[in-house]
Amino acid sequence: MAETAKESHVTLQAERVCLSFGGVVAIDGVSFGVHEGEIVAIIGPNGAGKTALLNCINGFYRPQSGRILYNGKNLVRLVPHAIAKMGIARTFQAPVLYTGLSVRDNILSGRHFHIRENLLTQMLWFGPALRTEAKELQVVERIIDFLEIENIRQDMVGVLPYGLRKRVELGRALAMQPRVLLTDEPMAGMSLEEKQDMARFLLDVHELEGITIILVEHDMGLVMDIADRIIVLDFGRKIAEGTPEEIRLNPNVARAYLGTQMQVE
Repeated sequence: MAETAKESHVTLQAERVCLSFGGVVAIDGVSFGVHEGEIVAIIGPNGAGKTALLNCINGFYRPQSGRILYNGKNLVRLVPHAIAKMGIARTFQAPVLYTGLSVRDNILSGRHFHIRENLLTQMLWFGPALRTEAKELQVVERIIDFLEIENIRQDMVGVLPYGLRKRVELGRALAMQPRVLLTDEPMAGMSLEEKQDMARFLLDVHELEGITIILVEHDMGLVMDIADRIIVLDFGRKIAEGTPEEIRLNPNVARAYLGTQMQVE
């Protein structure tokens, strides 16, 4: 990246975020900052609050207290589509796609924030609407080429294997042209080859487009390889934060989550 994390500004900051469901505390006073251009991984055991934290960032959950600032603006009271429009895109543990639409149309759906034509011209499909669609399809085709899914662009998403669905969902998120990408277990359920491909795509969008990435992932080899910093949650609390090497050597992390798995070479 052009700037180191210390030189770039904090683009997203959580301040004492608390979230509970009834008597169950999901997030307990978590604070952290993400610098522009970083890859930050959030790790922890199942139920640690990782996905809940992503849901707070993109507006799916509303924390009872605390703030989440994106370039100085508090996201806590905003609805998800307003947060997405600000430049924060999201992928999910299980791909959330339009299974009855083609790969190309699913990725095209990520462009809706960028379409400026009114409803009437889109319905009549002439003049400016035709030119707008042609322009948006060019963007979609570039994403399809980048993700190496040219041969399935017209296939219905509902018939695709799991790994390709995850790739299509990443494509739809990239179609939004985000500045921050939240990605929840992008390698879950994939083969080794599919994991390597997904890691390569994430690194490429980070390096080529300068997209800040917040990653929830259980594959510790991957996390240690690509993350600039790691945040560790346990029972909703942040118990550690640091570089991959610092996290690997942290005894609290080893006890809470990783155990002998921390012996990552």
